[in-house]
Amino acid sequence: MQGTEITKRSLSVVVPVMNEEANVGLLHKQLTDVLREAVESYEIIFIDDGSTDQTFRALVELHKRDPHVKIIKFRGNFGQSAAMDAGFRSAVGEIIVTMDGDLQNDPRDIPSMLTKLDEGIDVVCGWRKNRKDRLVLRKIPSRIANRLICSVTDVRLHDTGCALKVFRSEVIDRIRLYGELHRFIPALSRIEGARITEVVVNHHPRRYGKSKYNLSRTFRVLMDLSSLKLFLKYLKNPLRLFGMMSLLLLFISIGIVCWIIIQSIRHALSIDELNVLVTLILLLGIGGFQFIFFGLVASLIVKTGDRRGGTLSTLFVGGEEHHDRK
Repeated sequence: MQGTEITKRSLSVVVPVMNEEANVGLLHKQLTDVLREAVESYEIIFIDDGSTDQTFRALVELHKRDPHVKIIKFRGNFGQSAAMDAGFRSAVGEIIVTMDGDLQNDPRDIPSMLTKLDEGIDVVCGWRKNRKDRLVLRKIPSRIANRLICSVTDVRLHDTGCALKVFRSEVIDRIRLYGELHRFIPALSRIEGARITEVVVNHHPRRYGKSKYNLSRTFRVLMDLSSLKLFLKYLKNPLRLFGMMSLLLLFISIGIVCWIIIQSIRHALSIDELNVLVTLILLLGIGGFQFIFFGLVASLIVKTGDRRGGTLSTLFVGGEEHHDRK
């Protein structure tokens, strides 16, 4: 369902929701009260991630009353990353805000976060310094995850899990989310050269509904973090990764050849064993050449993407700062 078009200094709020029928109306009112004063034009994008209650019906009623409201409805539950990505692709504002739909994030923090963009920052993350969640199920796992994510991604934030974030749209345009990567948006933004900061934000206890977070998501987060580590390290030059794999196979092949020579001198190698080892050497050699080929193709893809998408840049015109892609 399409809402109003946005012009001038515009803002898009992306809110994934699942079974939040009691919260979406209150959140809409809070956002509307803040955004009317903070920006020239805005839209609120609710993504219904497979709700089984009356959340979608409540959103439809909001859309009927307020054309600023957009609705995206998933046929099933695909997760927060997929919901955010759908919201990003639908957003038309030059500034994008993400937040949860459970009323724990406070829309009144948005104006102070927007001022950071005026200082030249590209990504502003919320820091729930006084978090209103359970200690064992939420706070302790979150602190462990924060330290782990910061050490792997080298993005130093106090609270990587806070959903309340503000982005320039050109940063988001270059990011695609899957799995649990919504947790790592600041790290993905850093790849594009974005300037990142964080501000202390309010955090409220949940009033209605149940939390969707549990410890079972930890394994998926760790898997995505592992893939992200490789992504961050070898994105600009994937040939290094494939080259190391190729060299490993080459060294194994050389080792087998040396062992064959030694065993042949000792006459301790049968014809059948020799045939097997020679076949293994050929397979390893072919695998090594394939890895080199894959690395060259990956490097070509990266360079082509850089020419087409470019990187974030800052252009100063007439004393004003403009952000664009080249």
